[in-house]
Amino acid sequence: MAMEKMKQKKKQKLRNNEYYDNQAIYDEIYAKSLNNYKFKSLMSAIIDEQNILLAYRNIKKNKGSKTSGTNKSTIIEIGESNPERLVWYVRNRLKDYKPHAIRRVEIEKENGGIRPLGIPSIEDRLIQQCIKQVLEPIFEAKFHKHSYGFRANRSTEYAIARAMSLINGGKLHYAVDIDIKAFFDNVNHEKLLKQMWTMAIQDKNLLSIVAKSLKAEVTGIGIPQKGTAQGGIISPLLSNIVLNELDWWVSSQWESFNTRHNYTKRNKYRAMKTTNLKEIFIVRYADDLKLFCRDYKNAQTALMAVRQWLKERLGLEINTEKSKVVNLKKNYSDFLGFKMKVVSKRHKKVVESHVSDKARKKIINNIKEKIKAMQRGFKTDAVNKYNASILGMHNYYRNATKVSLDFYEIAFLVSKSLYNRTKKVRSETGLKSKAFIKYYGRYKYKTIYIAKIALFPIGGIRTKDALNHVNGICNYTEEGRKKIHENLKGINHDILQYIMKNPVQGQCTEYNDNRISLYIGQDGKCSITGELLSIGNMEVHHKKLRTLGGGDEYNNLTFIQSDVHKLIHAIADKTIKEYKEKLKLNEKGLEKLNKFRLKVGNCVI
Repeated sequence: MAMEKMKQKKKQKLRNNEYYDNQAIYDEIYAKSLNNYKFKSLMSAIIDEQNILLAYRNIKKNKGSKTSGTNKSTIIEIGESNPERLVWYVRNRLKDYKPHAIRRVEIEKENGGIRPLGIPSIEDRLIQQCIKQVLEPIFEAKFHKHSYGFRANRSTEYAIARAMSLINGGKLHYAVDIDIKAFFDNVNHEKLLKQMWTMAIQDKNLLSIVAKSLKAEVTGIGIPQKGTAQGGIISPLLSNIVLNELDWWVSSQWESFNTRHNYTKRNKYRAMKTTNLKEIFIVRYADDLKLFCRDYKNAQTALMAVRQWLKERLGLEINTEKSKVVNLKKNYSDFLGFKMKVVSKRHKKVVESHVSDKARKKIINNIKEKIKAMQRGFKTDAVNKYNASILGMHNYYRNATKVSLDFYEIAFLVSKSLYNRTKKVRSETGLKSKAFIKYYGRYKYKTIYIAKIALFPIGGIRTKDALNHVNGICNYTEEGRKKIHENLKGINHDILQYIMKNPVQGQCTEYNDNRISLYIGQDGKCSITGELLSIGNMEVHHKKLRTLGGGDEYNNLTFIQSDVHKLIHAIADKTIKEYKEKLKLNEKGLEKLNKFRLKVGNCVI
């Protein structure tokens, strides 16, 4: 689910690119990479002032920006008051880069094991972000189309949709589950740098900086000889670089096999089936990967071949207990929190999918923890976080074909805990928010009210078909960006969940409840520009200021973009001119803005 929550951050980063006018640079880099250009001088783009300020903007709103590394500083302290000093700092550090030590954090895994995270200092995270922004368009042009993790405009939904398409449409009923042993801990540094060189990064200065980042000392452990720090900004990109070679190797066995004749796709596969080639397809999300084959023999061959290839080419081992061939007509195969099996339906063989057993236990434990929080502590905050969690779970798992049944059973299993622990805090009546009415109004479950707020029903979910990735969507072409903006319609579940989980501290309950209702009521759009709101670029404005007697009631509030808010309150001519040029409001937008300016006591502009 954490991966899914990153979607709105990726969309925000695209807007940030355009805001800082860096887009033309990244577009050019992407176009060159498509044409196999060798990049031998990238440092000038990395230390460009606008690239550094963009990196700062991209990470300063993240919760992680408040997480200190070994040197205890935060990004806010570095750049909020003096952006010129921030730019100087990054450039100076990169002249002779020596990374700070990495703070080691151990997180308990669900199976009882420990997952080590490496948290670089916030300054090093900023530097990694500067590098990532320049490298990303290069590698996006090189990555395989069925790699879905840690990439802009990709998601778990697309990975699940692809898997279901191969099973339903391709009738590939044998899945090969590949589990790589401690992947992030075992990445070979030298091999990774060679892969980057082969993929066109031939700037020796930059490769030296990446190498130093990989060798940064980990407190209490020492200098790592292999692996990438989970917690670093650039680590996800590096992990995709490592496994991209595997994607293309598997793809070359069938999907992207070069034939002598120029066939159509269907005729090509028909001709290939008359040969000894092995029909095999790959779907990968980060280090979770699955192969699909037509028969058991080919699937078994594929498992052994991939095992040998990973060992010889990348120095990686697979977990033999978890890596296996699954006959989907007889057994379930787990993937990204789902479990899939082939069943007979109306004389056809189709996928039946559920929430996986492991994910189910995690969901139940999560809900029970949220119920305990409602039993104690500040009730309104706890209820909003409970509702946000339910909404997030539904949003993630709604692509399972049997999700309604799964969540009905989960609701039953937690019902006793919900009933017993909330006896003293329940009320007979309360508020059904706009979010409740929009997403759960059609369900007939008995509504439970806590702190006068309706709880989202756990069983209130219906299946939604998983959507395949749309060809041509890309951050680095005009046509690709047009498709992205066309797709960003309607309310973003992740942003709504974020608003619910993060009430504004120091504000009253009415204000925070109305933030949720405003987002729904405005269809997730700025009331002046009509553009979609996004995390880090959305603020609530009081139409009539509190100092003039205005309150926190719904009709006195509106959600607007941050720069619009600044322009409403701007007084100095220089500031007004700056934000008018940035926003480029049309006549209708300017008229709306001026109405708000007059209400706060400012002149028309």
